[in-house]
Amino acid sequence: MGIITNVVRTIAVRVHKQIEFMAAHPHKFQQSILHQNIAKAKTTIYGSEHNFRDIHSYEDFKKNTPLNDYESLRPYMNRVIEGEKNVLWPGKPKYIVGTSGAAGGIKYVPISKDSLPYHYNTARNAVFNYTLKYGLMRIFNNKLLFLSESPKLGMTGKIPSGRLSGIVHHQVPRWLKFNQMPSWDTNIIEDWEEKVYKIAQESINENMSLIGGIPHKVLMYYESLLEQTGAGSISELFPNYELFVYGGVNFDPYRKKFESLVGKEIDSIETYPTSEGFVAFQDVKGDAGLLLNVNGGVFYEFVLAHNIHDKNPERINLIDVEVGIEYAIILTNNSGLWASILGDVVEFTSINPYRLIIKGRIGPFLSAFGEHVIKQEIESAMQDCLSGTGIQVSAFTVAPQINPPEGGLSYHEWVVETDNGALELSTFGRILDQFMQAKNFQYKDLRNGKVITRLKLSPVPRGTFAQYLRSQGKLDEQDTVPLLSNTRVLVENILAISKGPIIMR
Repeated sequence: MGIITNVVRTIAVRVHKQIEFMAAHPHKFQQSILHQNIAKAKTTIYGSEHNFRDIHSYEDFKKNTPLNDYESLRPYMNRVIEGEKNVLWPGKPKYIVGTSGAAGGIKYVPISKDSLPYHYNTARNAVFNYTLKYGLMRIFNNKLLFLSESPKLGMTGKIPSGRLSGIVHHQVPRWLKFNQMPSWDTNIIEDWEEKVYKIAQESINENMSLIGGIPHKVLMYYESLLEQTGAGSISELFPNYELFVYGGVNFDPYRKKFESLVGKEIDSIETYPTSEGFVAFQDVKGDAGLLLNVNGGVFYEFVLAHNIHDKNPERINLIDVEVGIEYAIILTNNSGLWASILGDVVEFTSINPYRLIIKGRIGPFLSAFGEHVIKQEIESAMQDCLSGTGIQVSAFTVAPQINPPEGGLSYHEWVVETDNGALELSTFGRILDQFMQAKNFQYKDLRNGKVITRLKLSPVPRGTFAQYLRSQGKLDEQDTVPLLSNTRVLVENILAISKGPIIMR
């Protein structure tokens, strides 16, 4: 056993005991985190305005701290970005992370020096715990590859900023970086197509045991490896490849292709990292439920998902959740987010210990590649694009095409009901894609990084959407086809109908 593995095993044994203790005493940790966060922030501007000195219980907290979305916290965040101290949390954030907002545009999330270690440590602990439990410690003798965003930082206002995975890269200790790939020079490449090609070049002759990243980017890496080497499978190149670590998007649409490219069965760990906090991670093989990270600097509250848009929805803490109920997650963290709506909907599969599955987002969204495109952005892009043109669109819907039958990069497919010709739609599609990039910066990053290609317009004759609704028994005039979805079930049904005769009624 190598030196690195011996060091990891020593840490992993301690980590495993900590995770077991955390899972057995969730409410003790949650109560402690709430009081610690309030005590630390009581002299901040937000704490002073919301009477943090008078908060001594969870009921006091709910009474004094309103439910917040990003828009309600935006005035405070604007002051933080301009460099003002002690606004939401003592001092200034160490970093700012840009992510997609629920109402569109960029949402800025503060990362304090208090919260930063939890982002890396939780990811590390998830891997160490799993490999110890399932006899995979040997992987640390070999190479570990993490496909992350560039660790090169910029500035947002007066605060250093970057993407979460790039920021976390700076927290990896030197002794573990000894086995980690890719190199710095390769990792800071912004163009994903070029970056993946260079990563494949660097790693072809390495003894790889662990690969981590968002599924579609890992698939790009696999395909580049196979193209450059002519190998029949990833396991042929990396016979000691045993563990895949992923998070950020639903893995199910990618699973079949993933398994076919790897060529053998390997273990996988699902994680649930967000800029606001590291929520959960897989600790049991084959269990879809992720263990809630109750000792990660975050205090959790929950609102029934169907009540989240009410004026004053009832908030409950962890002790009152039930199995099989869909909840919207509310986070209070040690970076200064207070009773903040995360935007995700979860369902608990167990309460002893607390394990959950991710059911989706609040409201319609599309995020097959991590882009978090929302309904408002789809509607706005189409409206702006139609303005001043002679093109008429009576209905449309959008879905991802992860495995294009024609090959090449993935894309968003817009099924559009229109009478206009292919030439006009070709120009329209290019302009529509530009509007989408302007509406959603994460979509723009995916396009610029060549992770996905330009959206595809698939025209269908007028009457197709109405015929689809009739086929579903939806005859009411108020029934409509959803504007977007994360699967292709809807668009494939509509496209299938369009190939047959359209009967107008």
